[in-house]
Amino acid sequence: MTSAEVLAEAFGRVRGIVHSAVHGLSDDQLTARPGEGANTIAWLVWHLTRIQDDHLAGAAGTEQVWTAEGWADRFGLPFAADATGYGQTADEVAEVRASADLLTGYYDAVHTRTVEYVTSLADTDLDRVVDERWDPPVTLGVRLISVLSDDLQHAGQASYARGLVT
Repeated sequence: MTSAEVLAEAFGRVRGIVHSAVHGLSDDQLTARPGEGANTIAWLVWHLTRIQDDHLAGAAGTEQVWTAEGWADRFGLPFAADATGYGQTADEVAEVRASADLLTGYYDAVHTRTVEYVTSLADTDLDRVVDERWDPPVTLGVRLISVLSDDLQHAGQASYARGLVT
């Protein structure tokens, strides 16, 4: 198995968790909070998808699916188009209201773009520096693992929250 195939498999696992977390839930269940100020399932899935979209587009040098394919307009959120959810307040979290179909539609569009990108990579591509703002600078391989880690954490949180609202 190549590194590209490992990455595609890992992102495929995230997709399965995302779909399981939101499947069949009502809009009210998707926006229920397991505790005061807690993140909702809708926000968790939107946020993990926004981060994946943002970071992969940055690494690939492409426009984000969010804007390129009109998802920002479909969601109609009261945030700047470049918002990813990072650092948002509890009130802003509550602003993310979306159906299961909208959430998985956006995730699937980002997933498709992600798999297309990672399967095009050679092992040597993973050493390319994609962010020099850090010490040490961040390589593509480290960035992809960071996105996967973030995705899996938030998808797991969404799955846990699902158990609390169903």
